Amino acid sequence: MNYNIEAERGRLQLTKEELAAQLRITSKTYLSYVRGDTAIPSDILLKMSQLFHCTTDYLLGLSDTQDGT
Repeated sequence: MNYNIEAERGRLQLTKEELAAQLRITSKTYLSYVRGDTAIPSDILLKMSQLFHCTTDYLLGLSDTQDGT
C-alpha cells in the first residue's frame, strides 16, 4: 500500500474522487494504484509529485522525507 500518497491526499484535504479527477483517472484506478494492485504510470506519478510538492521516491515509500533526503 502506498501510504504516503494517501497521507498527502489527506494533507491537502482532497477526497479520493477529487484527486482522481485532478489526475484525470477514475477513482477505481486511483484505489488500484494506492493498494498496489496496479503499477502507477510515470506520468501519473509525476503529476502527483507536482501536486503534492514532493519527490516520487517519497510517494512510493522509498524515502522517509518529502524532499528525498
